[in-house]
Amino acid sequence: MPYVNIQITQGATRDQKAQLVKEVTTSLVRILGKKPEHTHIVIQEIADENWGFSGLLTDDWKKQQVPELSTETY
Repeated sequence: MPYVNIQITQGATRDQKAQLVKEVTTSLVRILGKKPEHTHIVIQEIADENWGFSGLLTDDWKKQQVPELSTETY
């Protein structure tokens, strides 16, 4: 029984998460021959202030990026 835990920063839409679950499940079926009905996928959304990146909290790191990149999803 595959169990997949995906941790991302907050901001993904419900549709994006549904697509992620579908594609990860499809990959497990195709590559490992796993049954989709036995596959469990958990998506944990973590606030930027609770995620560290490049020696900084992610929200602080994003503030330091050039203005045109600060609106991108990381």
